[in-house]
Amino acid sequence: MDLSRAQWRKSSRSGTETNCVEVAFVQDRVATRDSKNPTGPVLLFDREAWAGFLQAVKAGAFDLD
Repeated sequence: MDLSRAQWRKSSRSGTETNCVEVAFVQDRVATRDSKNPTGPVLLFDREAWAGFLQAVKAGAFDLD
C-alpha cells in the first residue's frame, strides 16, 4: 500500500511529545506508526478492528492499574 500521501495525525493530548502513535486513514484501512520513526514499519488494520480496539481502550481494557 502506498502511504506516501497519507495524512498522519496524533492525539492532541500528546502535546510536543515525540514518543507517540500516529494514525492515518488510507482507503479502507487504518495505518499506525511510531512518531519517532516515521520511515519505520507501519501496522495496518481494517476499520472494524480499529473500532473494536478504540472501544476496548475507552472501556479501560488495557489500563495498568
